[in-house]
Amino acid sequence: MSVGSNGTKRIAALLRYSKLESSVCRSCLVRRNYASAAAPTDASPSGSSPFIATPEPPSASTSADLKSIYTINAGVVLSRPPQITRDLTPFEKAYYFYQRRLNERLALPFTRYFYFKRGTPADEDWKRKYKHRQTASRDIGKYSAYSKEAWNDELLVGAVESEPEHQIEMLIRDSEAPIATSQEGAKKEKDDTLRPHPRSTEADNTGDQRSLSRLLQRTLYLLVQSNEGYWKFPSSPVEGRESLRIAAERTLSQTAGVNMNTWMVGHHPIGHHVYNFRKPRHDTTQNNQLLGEKIFFMKGRIMAGQADLMANKQDLGDFKWLVKEEIEQYVLPQYFSMIKNMLPER
Repeated sequence: MSVGSNGTKRIAALLRYSKLESSVCRSCLVRRNYASAAAPTDASPSGSSPFIATPEPPSASTSADLKSIYTINAGVVLSRPPQITRDLTPFEKAYYFYQRRLNERLALPFTRYFYFKRGTPADEDWKRKYKHRQTASRDIGKYSAYSKEAWNDELLVGAVESEPEHQIEMLIRDSEAPIATSQEGAKKEKDDTLRPHPRSTEADNTGDQRSLSRLLQRTLYLLVQSNEGYWKFPSSPVEGRESLRIAAERTLSQTAGVNMNTWMVGHHPIGHHVYNFRKPRHDTTQNNQLLGEKIFFMKGRIMAGQADLMANKQDLGDFKWLVKEEIEQYVLPQYFSMIKNMLPER
């Protein structure tokens, strides 16, 4: 019985397969058959192995398939930096108060004539006020470093002397006290002392979230409301060969108006957000399949002015200046999870 060329090659392949069985475990052989080997066919062409799948030439429909892409957007994280220092912690209040009383003790070797000339109005005023407040300092309460209780200079828990508001009030009351003259001892009418501005503004009291004068010790960020009702940072697609910085500047002028003096920090984004559509959208202009949007955020600072949506080109409804905790209450959870690390705590 004669065997053809195709039959000889098939027998040789089967012999090689049986030799592999002795050195390779059965599970690996099964995985390899499913992974890389093709099912043998009797109609295999001459000169080709029945265990190797012959690649088919690409069809004409493959080249005509839609290209899946993302729209690249430029976003702007526009912020107003803190305008005043933050509130002190209870530990910091107690520490600074202790340092002032320590300075009072260290100043004991110096006589008051080192600071005031004898017999001058300033010297007379010093002696009069010293009897009343029993200390050289005006903001640390009644403490005498020369008395028998000079050692008792520690701050008690809950003492009002450590509160900045109380210290300011004591300083103002001391400066508004009448000043005695050196000759007649007559008292001069007290002068009106300029008081420091409060740390809270009218916008804080009324809850105006569109004002830049609120929460002066925190960083505020500009959020805009889209026509669908979602809150987000200003953003728009990159046009042509624009860089991210140029696109961000154009986005800011088209959304929040030009009545702001702003400064873009750097040329590189500080973060990004990927938004996937529920269903891919077909772009008829470039024959592409849009999977979603990728927004790259640029950092900006506002120096003066205010946002104005009257002439915006994105049909925006409203804007707010919010801190980090307030942003979480307005934006979607997925959006906040992507931007929260870009925003400092203060």
